[in-house]
Amino acid sequence: MLDYDEEAERYDTLRGGEPRAAAAAEAVLSLVPGGARDLLDVACGTGIVTRRFPAVRPGLRVTGVDLAPAMTRTAAARLPGAVVRADSRRLPFADARFDAVVSVWLLHLLSGPEDVRAVVGECARVLRPGGVYVTTVHKGASHNVGSDIDAVLAARPPSPVRDAPADVEACAAGHGLLPAGQARFRGHGQGRSPRRALADLRRGWFVTLPPGEPLTEEFAARLAGLPDQDRPRPDPVFGLRAYRKREDGNLEGPGGDR
Repeated sequence: MLDYDEEAERYDTLRGGEPRAAAAAEAVLSLVPGGARDLLDVACGTGIVTRRFPAVRPGLRVTGVDLAPAMTRTAAARLPGAVVRADSRRLPFADARFDAVVSVWLLHLLSGPEDVRAVVGECARVLRPGGVYVTTVHKGASHNVGSDIDAVLAARPPSPVRDAPADVEACAAGHGLLPAGQARFRGHGQGRSPRRALADLRRGWFVTLPPGEPLTEEFAARLAGLPDQDRPRPDPVFGLRAYRKREDGNLEGPGGDR
């Protein structure tokens, strides 16, 4: 896994910068009720998306939380007094504190199903009844745009999928969160060229291909052999799912199953 303290300085530049942030914020807010007043952005990273929420919707109060110190410092510079360093599995907020909770590009990074349940459970805990939780799902699949780069990488050892939509929905239901909508947005500027994919490979982006391993070098050679080394392939398109917290606080779903 990448070291997000090391990534902080170049994180935005390598991931589409302001155009991607604008697309993400707009899509998230399309799923957040207009009456929401307090929004928590879990794993807010550099705050580049977080700061757009109140800019797009005046009157919306935002709080960001992230575990990586360098990310937290960058976000705090963008949102003074509104960013907290904390583990998303143990959020330092009271129950029913927020009208909306957001976790963009987080669940896929977690180490296992237990952590996914812990994070979703914490997001549900700090959410008010009737509030909405919005999260990205199946991020890994979003990057497969059917390009020649994807054809090369398709043969790599598969990574565990922590944020499969069906799994996230089942986990959400166990915490009293019911489906409340979907949205998609384009990752502007994130279309990889072969040369960029090779650079990502070298710095450990692909978790099942550790830098320096013989298998990793085989994939590096295949990427280096692709044509148009500097031509970006199509941008990824990310998926969002929204879940509304039951008003009655009952953790059972419509069919009565926990």
